[in-house]
Amino acid sequence: MKVILILLSFFAASFSVNAQAKVITSVNDAGDVATYELDSSVKFQTLAKGLRYNITRHEFKGPEMKNSYRLLLVMDGFYSKTLNKEMTISAVLSDGSVIEARKIIEDDGFFDGACTLKIKDPEALLKADINKVIVHADKDVVYSLTAENKAVFKKNLSDIINAK
Repeated sequence: MKVILILLSFFAASFSVNAQAKVITSVNDAGDVATYELDSSVKFQTLAKGLRYNITRHEFKGPEMKNSYRLLLVMDGFYSKTLNKEMTISAVLSDGSVIEARKIIEDDGFFDGACTLKIKDPEALLKADINKVIVHADKDVVYSLTAENKAVFKKNLSDIINAK
């Protein structure tokens, strides 16, 4: 009986850790830009061990303006003493495509651990999985995603795409 209670409490704890986030909506003062993003006021969502994320959509008023989507990646405790002036962060998708961003290294030579990737086609990202995120620095750091984190990410991205 104790084993069953322990297993149930472990399942409940792991489910709450990887639960999806709610979407926060805000509109700028002029009323022409709405922002939809995951609620990171308590904690960021986890993409992989040591890698957290937030998704943001900016919706512009008017037919000529398109929505813009951004994926903020935050690397916990990431440190690089790279000598380059910039670093590349890549998200490798299951269909073979790559979402990439270049990050300028701070003047002191350190990377602050945060990077924003522009998502050009959120529907394609919804269909494909992010298999891994690679930070190209003095040595490549690879973050591999679990199936559970991929599923939560897709649900969060879907919620951002469909938010009104």
